[in-house]
Amino acid sequence: MKVVKGFELAKSVLSRKGEFTLGQEEQESAVKQILADVKQRGDAVLYELTQRFDGIKLNSLEIQKSEIQAAYQQVDNEVVAALRLAAERIRAYHLSQKNSLFRDSMKGGMGWVMRPLSRVGIHIPGFSAPLPSSVLMTVIPAKVAGVPEVIVVSPPRKEGSISPLTLVACDIAGTNRVFSIGGAQAIAALAFGTETVPAVDKICGPGNIYATLAKKMLFGVVGIDALQGPSEVLIIADDTADISYCAADFLAQAEHSSGYPVLVTISMDLADKIIQEIEKQTKELPRPEIAADSVEKNGTVAIVDSVEEAIELANLYAPEHLLLLIDRANAYLEQVQNAGCIVVGKKATVAVGDYLGGPSHVLPTGGTARFASPLNVLDFVKLTSIINVDDNFLRKFGPSVRALANSEGLDAHARAVERRMG
Repeated sequence: MKVVKGFELAKSVLSRKGEFTLGQEEQESAVKQILADVKQRGDAVLYELTQRFDGIKLNSLEIQKSEIQAAYQQVDNEVVAALRLAAERIRAYHLSQKNSLFRDSMKGGMGWVMRPLSRVGIHIPGFSAPLPSSVLMTVIPAKVAGVPEVIVVSPPRKEGSISPLTLVACDIAGTNRVFSIGGAQAIAALAFGTETVPAVDKICGPGNIYATLAKKMLFGVVGIDALQGPSEVLIIADDTADISYCAADFLAQAEHSSGYPVLVTISMDLADKIIQEIEKQTKELPRPEIAADSVEKNGTVAIVDSVEEAIELANLYAPEHLLLLIDRANAYLEQVQNAGCIVVGKKATVAVGDYLGGPSHVLPTGGTARFASPLNVLDFVKLTSIINVDDNFLRKFGPSVRALANSEGLDAHARAVERRMG
């Protein structure tokens, strides 16, 4: 863990310049080959690669409705109820977004219409652990936005089936179809389409380096949500903060095998106490080695002179999650410019946002919160511009259009306007 004191040194340590790299040459080469193979040979390649990479020989790529319904019998009732509650809150949040943001407009001869995408694909990892929360956080915003067909792809487990947790989440979220494929080959199938898997307009969802490289390479062929990096949190704590809360959220982020936890405090004494608490709580975890490794490799504690300096650091770092464990946290919200999600409140914890806070937990990482937004309903619609040209418009604006066209040497453009001016 890095411990740094002073704003300038912390600024240097938390600099994002040159940080983001994606894949090695051999990984890129492997993904390019997978994309080419899927585009050329379709389903056959999906079966072959699932057997090679996942060790599973599939009989069918698509999961049947009956299998999805049977999955409920394998999931604890309390978990099903929690998924339904989370879905309700996520749906309500994004419906509120839709009601506030979706407006067709036509004024002064110009305007726009908003239309949902026709088909969206969601990639959900699952070989090591199921991620039902990611299903809810991606499928529900798309359905609320009005996307008629949402497809989920997820790799099979060792026994040959997708996790029942994932299938139940797909059903609760309103997924239309589910396919038992993952990784770069699944991204390729969604982009190009195969005999069984239909091509989509946009691909969303997390994945390993191969899936992420595939998304990067297919940008332009199909819409892509973002290139997700490691999960991260920046915690700002003052003397009013509960030390155990600070340590707990620091470790919650470190629990991701490549998580980046950052703590910014306003006193060395407070920093020392939180570091001691982190060490104590790490030993209490069922799998302490994962968090301990992330803390050692990626953890940072910075000590600055004021909350204002801490927020300035946060704006420079542009974290995925910003946790404000400070007095009168709401009073500082206007000062925050760059963050994927801000969590405030006396009992504030990022974990709530990960599961059922309401907003999607698919957030910009790697400093991209400087220019990117969390996944939301606007990711699943497109704007189409409208221009209404009549006699009044041409009398008022036609000469200017002609003059601009002539200035660029585009004679046919100018004549197209002249013909209509009479």
